[in-house]
Amino acid sequence: MTAVPAPASRNHPGTAASRRRAARLRRPAFRTAVAAAVCLTGVLRVLAPRAGAAAADPLARYHHQHLAWQSCVRGSGDDLGKELERAGAQCADVTVPLDYGVPGGRTITVAISRIRATDTAHRVGALLLNSGGPGGQTLGDPPWVRTAMRDAGARYDIVGVDPRFVGRSTPLDCHWPTGTSFRGAGTGRAGFEQVTALSRELARRCRAYARDLLPYATTRDTARDLDVVRAALGQDRISYLGYSYGSYLGQVYATMFPGRTDRVVLDGVIDPHRYGPRLLLGATAAHRAALTHWAAWTAARDGTYGLGRTRDEVLAAVDRVRTAAERAPLHVGGYRVDAHTMPVVVFNGLSQDNDSAYGDLARAVRDLVRAADGHRVAPSPWLADALRFVLTGSDSSYGSAQTAILCGDVPAPRDPEVYWRDVQRARAADPLFGPVTHDIGPCAFWQPPRERPTAVRPDLPALLVNATGDPRTPYDGALAVRHRWRSSRLVTLRGADQHAVYGVFGSSCADSAVNAYLATGRLPAGDLTCERL
Repeated sequence: MTAVPAPASRNHPGTAASRRRAARLRRPAFRTAVAAAVCLTGVLRVLAPRAGAAAADPLARYHHQHLAWQSCVRGSGDDLGKELERAGAQCADVTVPLDYGVPGGRTITVAISRIRATDTAHRVGALLLNSGGPGGQTLGDPPWVRTAMRDAGARYDIVGVDPRFVGRSTPLDCHWPTGTSFRGAGTGRAGFEQVTALSRELARRCRAYARDLLPYATTRDTARDLDVVRAALGQDRISYLGYSYGSYLGQVYATMFPGRTDRVVLDGVIDPHRYGPRLLLGATAAHRAALTHWAAWTAARDGTYGLGRTRDEVLAAVDRVRTAAERAPLHVGGYRVDAHTMPVVVFNGLSQDNDSAYGDLARAVRDLVRAADGHRVAPSPWLADALRFVLTGSDSSYGSAQTAILCGDVPAPRDPEVYWRDVQRARAADPLFGPVTHDIGPCAFWQPPRERPTAVRPDLPALLVNATGDPRTPYDGALAVRHRWRSSRLVTLRGADQHAVYGVFGSSCADSAVNAYLATGRLPAGDLTCERL
């Protein structure tokens, strides 16, 4: 899931800006786009329901609302809007209830974008997108998804949806001094107590600034919003493409609204039995394997990065930075990188298996090594972006929405001692990643969820996609869902430490399998394995 420091991609089709944006939409830790403010009340004209319709459908006024499609550009500096406009997309706001239990009450808006089908003679319908998070914007994704779909894309209205409280939808912002609640536990009990105090403070800020919204920041309400979008688009059924957390959202939607899905693709598959605030508990080993592979890549380029000529020498350099940050904060530009921050930086650098992403992490580690040696360091662009996100409030809205959804979906243990014991055991096995994947967070200090987690349906004919070395959504999650969904099929990318495959990694085998399914509606006869080339 991208519910944490998550994926970065440099391989999306389209412009360099679109590739960076598409990467960040599914990468909580380094998102830099600031959500545009949207009025908290619904701003679209909602058609009055027909006589008697309200009794039959309490959501009739939302299902039959008129969508005012317009330019996606919001001002001269809106690069996202300009890119959407160049691709032929238009944007609209969809009015939805804040509380579906009181549909006549307060409303919020959900921002959507759409590139319409051009092959109208063979039009399939609407393909709704979710790029992960939770908390990731999806409004800007239709252009690169349309490119990835090749000929199949012409048969769909491709619709990007910023989920409630995300991006250009009605915002939720707890005014945090950080863009993410995820931290390493530090060293010793004192370090753990610092993170506990931070987590308690972040939860307090959400109660202070967004108390009225928190009960409705859930995946179930996001799924309900998707169904309002479906109806407002005039569709009996929708097709769906979801990445990472978006795979969980797709499972929840298909469960809550049976019969309303057509073709479903879930990429970076989350096992719903493991979804929740502590989803990272199962990700330590996959991140260690990815770090080892990155170290081998970096060692082969010692002349460029100078971190060591062997894999073990590069890993030793990372470990030296960790121990230095544990002794005293490292000074990198205007930032102080301590034992809580340094592991998160490395963690976030491991989700994309390509030269560009590997080079970003290698330059960041090189900067940290120089800082550990006492040199004055101006951070590389990627590292500066990472530290800005973790150590300033420039992306408070992102972390606020992400955490609110995780805490609102599934309860977390409330006793800090549970986390302390877990951290200690995990640290013994992996001193770099264990204190991140097992650490305490704001959900320990959150109100219990308003609804129970969704018991996901026992089967669905969907196409599942996952890489064997995926650090964020480990491969065993895809295997678990495939086992339960007997009518589904699994496309495996073997030999890649890659999070998000379709249209991202550049596997013609995986991309062709997805496009064939989207074009024909027929799943492969059996599971497919694509080798990394």
